[in-house]
Amino acid sequence: MDKVPQHIGIILDGNRRWAKARSKPTLFGHQKGFENLKTIANHAYEKGIKIMTVYAFSTENWNRSKEEVSYLMDLFKLMVTKEVKELDKNGIKLNILGNTRAFDDELQSGIKTAIKKTKNNTKGTLNVCLNYGGRAEILNAVKNIIKDKINPDKIDEKLFAKYLYTKDMPDPDLIIRTSGEQRLSGFLTWQSVYSEFYFPQKDWPAFTTKDLDKAIEEFQKRGRRFGGN
Repeated sequence: MDKVPQHIGIILDGNRRWAKARSKPTLFGHQKGFENLKTIANHAYEKGIKIMTVYAFSTENWNRSKEEVSYLMDLFKLMVTKEVKELDKNGIKLNILGNTRAFDDELQSGIKTAIKKTKNNTKGTLNVCLNYGGRAEILNAVKNIIKDKINPDKIDEKLFAKYLYTKDMPDPDLIIRTSGEQRLSGFLTWQSVYSEFYFPQKDWPAFTTKDLDKAIEEFQKRGRRFGGN
């Protein structure tokens, strides 16, 4: 009962619904969700979780209103400039997973600087998925394998995994999606095949450290099987 997942993934769902239920604008929900990420991440690392991967912006999220997308981009810029200082102070390594070439030069530069600044930190790792899609990640891996002219006979799961954004990381033990939705929506499509899933009803801004504790407790009760038993 004392086992703690080493890698958890969280789909940060429900910011807009949370705001609407309180007669607040959508942007207010995203702001609260951003603030909550810091709280939950700090608690996760204190619990002994080593890697936390969060789904913050999918390849489909570009279809939202220009105002909402612009606000989210501003939040991401804040994360890689101001908030990264706290991550670095706390010994947390920041990774951005996804096709970052679609972002403007300012955000791309901030991402590169933040990754470089925290690359040697060892207390924990925070992976933020931006402009990410599981199928897009797999297609990108296939293209790079072809580009490297790898002999097909040499391609196995271990080699393929090295071409993913999560190369050299263990697959997630536990994936949480808030707001009650029960699907992955392209989150860690390759990596999640043996993950345990947990779907709390709370929207992301309302998800507390106690809720994370409950998710871990539920994970500890499960008997994990990997097809061999």
